[in-house]
Formats: sequence, C-alpha cells, structure tokens
Amino acid sequence: MKKHYVLLCITFICSLATFAQNGNIKGVIADENGITVPGATIIIEELKKGTVSDFNGNFTIVDIPEGTYSLSIKYLGYSDFKQEAVVSDSETISINVILRSRDTELDEVEITGYTLGGQARALNIQKNKQNITNIVSTDQIGKFPDANIGDAVKRIPGITMQVDQGEARNIIIRGLSPQLNSVTLNGSRIPSAEGDNRNVQMDLIPADMIQTIEVSKAVTPDMDADALGGSVNLVTRTSPQGFRLSATAGSGVSYITNKRILNGSFLLGDKSNDGKFGYMLSASFNDTDFGSDNVEAEWEDEFEYNALDDEDNLQEVDVNPYAKVSEIREYLVQRIRRSFSANFDYNLNDNNNIYLKSIYNWRDDRENRFRLEHEILDGEDIETGDFTVDGNGNLTSFPVEVGRQSKGGIGNNRNKNRRLEDQRMFNFSLGGEHLANTLQIDWMASFAKASEERLNERYLSYESEYSVAFNNNADKPLFTPLNVSDAHFNNFEFKELTEENQYTEEKDFNMFANFKLPLNIFQQEDGFLKFGARARLKNKNRDNDFTEYSPESATFESLGGVPTRDYSDNNYLAGRQYAVGRFVIPEFLGGLKLNDVAQFEAEGLPEEYLTANFDVDENVYAGYAMTSQKLSNNLSMLVGLRLEHTSINSIGNELIFDVDGDFAGTNELEDESSYTNILPGLHLKYDATDNTVLRFAWTNTLARPNYVDLVPFREINNEDEEIYLGNSELEPTTSMNFDVMAEHYFKSVGILSAGVFYKDIKDFVYTSQSEDTNGYEVYQPLNGEGATVLGAEFSLQRQLDFLPGFAKNFSIYLNYTYLTSDAKGIKNEDGEERSDLDLPQTAPNMFNASLGYASKNLSLRLSGNYSDSYIDEIGGRAFEDRYYDEQFFLDFNANISINKNLSLYVDLNNITNQPLRYFQGVQSRTMQMEYYGRRLTFGLKYDLFKKN
Repeated sequence: MKKHYVLLCITFICSLATFAQNGNIKGVIADENGITVPGATIIIEELKKGTVSDFNGNFTIVDIPEGTYSLSIKYLGYSDFKQEAVVSDSETISINVILRSRDTELDEVEITGYTLGGQARALNIQKNKQNITNIVSTDQIGKFPDANIGDAVKRIPGITMQVDQGEARNIIIRGLSPQLNSVTLNGSRIPSAEGDNRNVQMDLIPADMIQTIEVSKAVTPDMDADALGGSVNLVTRTSPQGFRLSATAGSGVSYITNKRILNGSFLLGDKSNDGKFGYMLSASFNDTDFGSDNVEAEWEDEFEYNALDDEDNLQEVDVNPYAKVSEIREYLVQRIRRSFSANFDYNLNDNNNIYLKSIYNWRDDRENRFRLEHEILDGEDIETGDFTVDGNGNLTSFPVEVGRQSKGGIGNNRNKNRRLEDQRMFNFSLGGEHLANTLQIDWMASFAKASEERLNERYLSYESEYSVAFNNNADKPLFTPLNVSDAHFNNFEFKELTEENQYTEEKDFNMFANFKLPLNIFQQEDGFLKFGARARLKNKNRDNDFTEYSPESATFESLGGVPTRDYSDNNYLAGRQYAVGRFVIPEFLGGLKLNDVAQFEAEGLPEEYLTANFDVDENVYAGYAMTSQKLSNNLSMLVGLRLEHTSINSIGNELIFDVDGDFAGTNELEDESSYTNILPGLHLKYDATDNTVLRFAWTNTLARPNYVDLVPFREINNEDEEIYLGNSELEPTTSMNFDVMAEHYFKSVGILSAGVFYKDIKDFVYTSQSEDTNGYEVYQPLNGEGATVLGAEFSLQRQLDFLPGFAKNFSIYLNYTYLTSDAKGIKNEDGEERSDLDLPQTAPNMFNASLGYASKNLSLRLSGNYSDSYIDEIGGRAFEDRYYDEQFFLDFNANISINKNLSLYVDLNNITNQPLRYFQGVQSRTMQMEYYGRRLTFGLKYDLFKKN
C-alpha cells in the first residue's frame, strides 16, 4: 500500500511538472565587481510576474508563454536595469545581468558599488523576504572591529551576547537563552561541542569567513522549527562572476598582558571562461595572547557555629549577607583560531547545477589559571570566639580555609604546559538545483561534526587555615589575613594533584529536498506551492575521566618546596587591593611524570565524572507544505504547516554514595522517548509603497531540552541526603509567536523600522529543588507551566546625505529593543510558587549606536553596544538568584585607502574596559567580575577585482 502511495505522489508531481509546456528564464545577477547580487527584484513587465534573486544571485521564473518580454531589475542603491528576453515553449533561456551602482555624491568622495554594495545586498534581501528577517552583509561586518561572528551578530536588533574571555560566544535572541535558538551554516544546523547544552560557540567562526548573516525572527514552514527566539543562518562566500583576490595581514596588542596579536586572511575566487564552473577558496588565522583578571564570591545569609562542641547542636547567628567563598583568579590565555573554506559550483546545463561547500574551523585555547580561594569555616568547624560580629550584624572576622590552585597542562609541543582546549567544527555539504519545466527542485545532503577535547588538564592545590578580616563591601569583597605571616606560602600544605581528560563530540547528518511549483489561487501572478522533507540524524556523546595522584616525594609537602612564582599584578584590573600571590609555575606542573608509579600513586575517581558522561541519539524527521499567494497587487500571504517528529535514545549513569560519602557503586541507565509537533504558520506582507513594507506573522516554534537534562543519570548521596536526577521525559519548550513590523527603505541605502512581538511559551525547562518523602533534597530539570515575552524593536540605518557640506559624509546605525517577560510555575525550595519572576536571560533593554564618517580616503566609525542586566539562573529562593549584569562595549575602527586596492585598518576594542559581571540577588552583591582590558589591532587589506 505504501509503495502505491509513493508511486501515486511521484506520478502526481511529474504530471504537474509536465502539464505546462511554457518556457522559463534563469539567470545570475552580479555587480560591476563580479560579486553576485542577492535580493534583486526581477519583473516581467508584460505579465506582472517576477521573483527575487537568491543568496547566490540566481533567479528563476517559470511557466512563461512563448513571446518577447521586457525584464525589469530593481535594486536599492543601483540603477534600474531593463533587458529584452525571447522565450520559447519548453525551453529555458539564461540571462546574466550586470548592475551598475547609483553613485551617491558626498564631499570629495563617491560612495560606489563596493562601498555600499554589501549594505545594499543585505537590505534588498531583507526588503523582499516574506518573513521578518535581519540581514547583515560582509561589508557591514567589516565596518565594525569584530574578529568573530559572535561579535558581528550582537550589532543586530534584539540580540545580545554572553562573553567568554572578552569575546562574544553565546547568542540570546529577543531575550531567549542560547539553547532556545538555532544557528545554521548554509541552512544546515551547526553541531555544538558544548557538553551541557545545545549552544553553538559563535566565537569559533571568524567574521571574515562569512558573506551574509541572516537572522530570521519569524520562521517559515520550510525552516527548522527549533528556533524559539530565532534562527541565525551563516552564509559562506560563493564564487564571484569574475576573478577576485583579497588578503589581510595585521598585528596588535592585548593591553592586559601587553602581548602581541597576529591575524590574517586570504580569499581567492573565479569563474571559468564558459561560466559553468566557479570556486571560492578562503582562509583565516588569528593568534592572540591575552588574559583576564577575575574576582568571584558566593554569598550566604545564614551562619551557624558549634556552640556546645556537638555537631548535632549547632547555633545560628543573625548576620547580614556575607561572602561564604571568595576567589581571586588570574588567567593567561593563548587563543589560536584557524578557518578554511572551499566552495565549488558547476552548471551542468541551463536547468541543472550542483555545488559542494565545505568549512573547517579549528580553535586552540591554551590556558593557565591561578586561583586564590578563601572559604569560611562554619558549622561544626567553628566555635564561640572564633568569629566576631559587629553591632550592625556584619561578620567582621572568622577563620577560613585558604587554597592556592594552579591549573595547567602537560609540557609537550601541543599543550605547552597549559590546559589545551582543542575545539573543531567542520561541515561538508553537497547539493543541487534543478528545473523540470515548471517544477523547481533543490536538495542537499551534509555531514557536520563538532568536538572539544581537553587532554591532560592538571590541577595542583595547596591549602592552609588562618583567620581573616572581611571588608563587608558587597561590590568588591575582600578577605585580608589578621596576621600577615599566616598567609606566607611556606605555610601552605599539599592538598591534591589531579588530571582530567574530557572529550565531547556531536555528529549531524542532514538531508532535505524541496519542491516548488507555480500555483495562483487568487488570479494574481507569482504564487507558488512548496513542499519538502528533511531528516536530521544526530549523535552526541561525552567521555570524561578523572584521576587523583598522590606524590611519593616529600618535595610536595609544602608550597615552599616546589618552584613558585608571584603572579600578583600592581595593575590588576579588578583593583590593586587584590593580590593573587605565589603559585606553582606551569613548567613544573607540566613536567610531572604522572605515569611513573615510582613517583606517583594513581587512583581513578569515577564519582568525579561518570554522571557527566552520556551518549544520546536524536533523530528528527520533518515534512512541510506551504503556499505563497498574492491577495492583491500589494498584499501577499504565505501560509503553511510543518510537522516534526523527534525520537531520542539516551544512556547515562547512576552513582551511589554511602552515608560516609564514599563511592558505593554505579549502574548504566538507558531510556527512550519521542514526540511529534504540528506547527502552522502565517505571514502577511503589505507593500504600502515601493519602499515601505508592513508585515504580520503568526508562527509556532519549539526548543528541544539540553542533552544533559534528557540523560537518565542519577546521583544519590546518602551522606548529604541529596539526589540529582536527569529527566528523559522532558517535553520540548514550545512557543506561539506574534509579530508586527513596519519598514521603510531609503533609496540612498538605509532603513527605518519599528515593530512589536509577543511570545506565549509553554513547558520551558528549569531546575527544580524539592524535598522527597525521606527528607532528601532532590534536584531535577522539570517543565515549567509557561512564560510570556512582550517586546518592541526600533532600527535606523542611513547615510546622512541630506545634510549640507561635510555633514553629508556621516552615517548612523541605531537600534533599540525593549523586553518584558513573566515566568509561571517555578517553585522555591519550600515548594511555594514564585511570583514576579522574569524568564531567565531576557534583558529588558538593548541598543546599538554607531556613528560613521567617510571622506575620499578615510572612513571612521565609533560603535557602542549595550545590554541591560537580567536574571541568568533561578535559585532555590530570591537570595540565590544569579543575574548577568548590564554591559556597554565601545569600539572604534578606521580605514585609510592607500589606493583603489590597498588600505590600512586600525581597530580598538573594549575602550571602556567593560567587565563581565554577575551578581547574586541584588545588583550590589558581586558574584563574579572579570576584566579583559583593551585590544588594538592594525594591518593592511588588499582587494583585487576583475571588472565586468
């Protein structure tokens, strides 16, 4: 029966394709530099029928009656173009179009195709899209001093980024956390090397490897639905219509370490003489020595001590919040980022072409970390007289356990005595586009893999105990020893020596096919029916191990017995009052022969890693159908339905600890689950004028739970009476979304837009803390009841060419986003529902502001990026909630043209020395503040085009 059904469907499709024997027009649109032009509007004037060129500048118009027609091509920033086309029945004709820029006159300068071309490309695509989208082009990326694609994406309205070592890493779209959004490369999902979540590390991909960034905030049925906040599609460079050679070489300095930065890139592309074969090869390299100065604290508001020398009879003291744990950290990091891409396309004939795209990203992070930690002794470890409380209820002095820990790696040529985090991601895709009379077919099969490997990660710790004074400064907490001699490094005794190996990988196999046919229901042209299917087969696994080593030599007994160095810095960016002190040097730690049984006794500790290990297979099968129809000359509608079925098989581990806290055993656990989502969507677009567009969208999207939450792991600690559980029965988070947007496009290449959006979210995932019938504290990810997000966006981007004199040389780039949210169904540690709680990671206010200036040989730009503080992680009660503090980044870049092909660039990042900061409960209570300092880079750019 199934075979007959499939045969009937194929016969139906073929009959539709062969029913009409009219002709077709295909073509490629490029500018005078040979760079293809996406988003151009192509209209057959006599038929009022047309289309829009795709990301590669290709266009196809089908089902055209035999005859001679006038083609009209329009593109913002370029002169209108007309060309005659003669169409014959049952034939496809090819037309290649070269657009010429509409020069914009400024004082002593002409802004021509190359300068405005990329910006025009982005806005033309955005204008002609059926759905609500933001597009950033390669030249727009180049206007900002952004080394990786994460820093470039943060300039888009409604987007903020979480940083790692000063670089934008995790993307938040419209206030929704990174795992609720999707990131794709040429339409295929990018796998994640993160072990605990689905986040794609945006700092892995260099900005100069990407041609276009497409952020879809209202997805269509032919797109993957796992994009609750939105979908970011990174489009790699495609072959030009003519020869192109480009290269950059630069250097710089990271001021926190005063060490050098090296970077370079290369790009080569061309088309064969017959226009059939094209290629684009590109490479990028960046090597930066930098670091960070970090202070962290964990806060408590309850304090107990041993009043009667009886651990079961503890006395509580009323005190103000105090730093239970305080840390000073010094990071020294070398980050090497390499990227290679090779893209090829071949036109078999006028109706068939195929392409092969590939990209390989490889990042090494070499890190040394030196951590000074103070942890207050309380409970059974402290008695009356060991601590003091002033008349205002502030703890002022108390005994602490002090730790000095060096983090590094093995001393080989790869690790170089540093912890090496080796991250790699590659994607290979093969696809094609075909035209069978009126049936358009496109397909692609891809394989992608992301991995993170951290081998021989070593920690050597020493400890001591002494009494300290606390400054009771919530913003900058500091412990100082009551007796300075107590803190001498000779008083620190050996605590532990460990080595850890971590490996995480995710493999994705994707394949899809789309079919598109002309279909006009309302007696208007340009309607179509599109349907297709996709399969995405994914495996993710993590394999860690952890070993503790006991030295046989007495050399290790005291910190004074091993080689050390004072890593204190009088210019410590968190404040000169923070002195990290002396630590074991990396060369000593890296040179230890831990496998020598005569020197070290090894003990594997499965309790340290087994619950983190897992293996998950996730298969997603999807199908969709949608139609686009013009309801009138100005109003168009896209409506459709997507169905996604997800099946999951996961393997985790159970760990049991006895009443003494000793490891008691482990078991492997396996579980299966599946679910199906039906996701309708509607998009309306009204062209009020040639340059003014009104949009409405109703969409339904989802976000699958993090892998670590789905794994059926179980950790039972009978000593602490705590249970940690996974949850393979978690439902995906779903959202019903409403969007309204108005856009006005300036002929001088610019946009003014404003819109509002609303999201009704169900089953979002949070970590529940509760008490079971045996009195054990149970921690488990659960589905919350729901949440709502309401927001508004505003954007203005344009050249100020209407101003007199030199003022017309200025341009502005502004956008602002406002968000408000409400989360329901989250309970505190007492089982009571919390009220007035925002959805985690929804920043209420975000804005970008940029002022640019361009004269004959000089362009300058000053750029600011701001995001408000927001709740990042919900605790058991309000006091324990963790917040991501507000941040404002200010950057500057300049470009000086030496001649038409060669230019000098200068970039200055993080002028304000903005730290990463978390706070606990209230903004004044610092949990973490991490400073990265400023960075300066400069170099030369060379760009050569073969003119058309």
